[in-house]
Amino acid sequence: MEHEYKINSVWDHINAQEKEDMNQYADRYMQFLDAAKTEREAAKTIIRLAQEAGYRSFDDIIKAGEAPKAGQGFYLNHKNKAVVLFMPGTEPLTAGLDIVGSHIDAPRLDLKSHPLYEDGGLGLLKTHYYGGIKKYQWTCLPLALHGIAYREDGTEVTINIGDDPDDPVFYITDLLPHLGKDQNAKTLAEGVTGEQLNAVFGLEPLIDEAGEEVKDPVKARLLSLLHDRYGLVEKDLLLAELELVPAGRAREVGLDRSMIAAHGHDDRSCSFAAVDGLLNMKDTPSRWAAALLVDKEEIGSVGNTSMGAIFFENALAELLNLTGGRELDLRRTLSQSRVLSGDVTAALDPSFPEVMDKRNTAFIGRGVSINKYTGARGKSGSNDANAEFLQDIRKIFDDAGVLWQMGELGKVDQGGGGTIAYILANRGAEVVDCGVPMLSMHAPIELAAKADCYMTMRAYQAFLAQ
Repeated sequence: MEHEYKINSVWDHINAQEKEDMNQYADRYMQFLDAAKTEREAAKTIIRLAQEAGYRSFDDIIKAGEAPKAGQGFYLNHKNKAVVLFMPGTEPLTAGLDIVGSHIDAPRLDLKSHPLYEDGGLGLLKTHYYGGIKKYQWTCLPLALHGIAYREDGTEVTINIGDDPDDPVFYITDLLPHLGKDQNAKTLAEGVTGEQLNAVFGLEPLIDEAGEEVKDPVKARLLSLLHDRYGLVEKDLLLAELELVPAGRAREVGLDRSMIAAHGHDDRSCSFAAVDGLLNMKDTPSRWAAALLVDKEEIGSVGNTSMGAIFFENALAELLNLTGGRELDLRRTLSQSRVLSGDVTAALDPSFPEVMDKRNTAFIGRGVSINKYTGARGKSGSNDANAEFLQDIRKIFDDAGVLWQMGELGKVDQGGGGTIAYILANRGAEVVDCGVPMLSMHAPIELAAKADCYMTMRAYQAFLAQ
């Protein structure tokens, strides 16, 4: 009997219509990536897609004081950085939810509170990297600046420079090889330091019409441009939330256009799969279904927009309150829930096979990867899914024709990583990691296969439709 582990390629197992569906899904996903370069933009785009699908606002439902009806979806916008999409099922909420939980933040460079300075005749921006990165990878790339700032009068200003074809971009320099002797003797981790990740912001000095000398003329010129374009002064930058991300749109990779290169596959590939799968579900599920999209996973799920916060539990408590629920009902709801922790995993890279156990790794192009556990070394910090739940997931995927594989994040002593899985597991839910296998994870531009992204969406949709 043929077993799923003998799958060499998703393309070998899908028909012409499924290939067309896959390519259409890839187009939707790439459009999402281009619109969602930051967690704020991802949340905004997800809410727009939900509204277009007829989802109502969570706040409107709570104000109306009426319990949601089966099949009438609604969304929760939490501080513009986390989103929950709910689809009420025919069973009561206390029977538990089927949840796909993913994160919409990604490694990037944040601007420091005092970002703008002048040195050597250049206007530069000081940055503080966010999440686990290889710092040298962020040099010599075109970068875009995204985020928000506030004027003193409280007016919000949206900033997006570098992704329009007519926009300028920004750039972090590196040493020329002719003078790199000392740098070359360092480890990769030490070759470029965090304090050297300074983005070139401008060069032209401000010329005083009266001929007076201008202090820091390049900086003064840049502040003048910011004021002319956005009405901002230097003091406003102290409070701004600005991020540098790779400039440019998602691109197809390979002569066969089979892969996608983009910033933020980790974890917007899984986030979008959950959203698209839920919004395009044909029938009302029996159990409540939810796509839970959170912030700050890359820095340990801390902060009030992360999975470590209690906003999701608060939302469930509000919903239960509409039907006279108690604290005990909230605990029952969580303990009866089932969760796919939607996060990417590392696929075997044939250029770096030494870090992987080939018998226990995911492969790009072979479908969605189930990771029984993540963590580091002795499974530290992981959720270790039980066999009973894994059997349930296998049946769901097999019945829906989803192509899946089992993976593990590298060799045992090589390193490792974590996801949000353990957080809801700590509340009693059944949880397993399940997502897109990919290459160059946490690089400024990451690589994923269209086939794996599509099968991940199919997997999530099958799970949520139960």
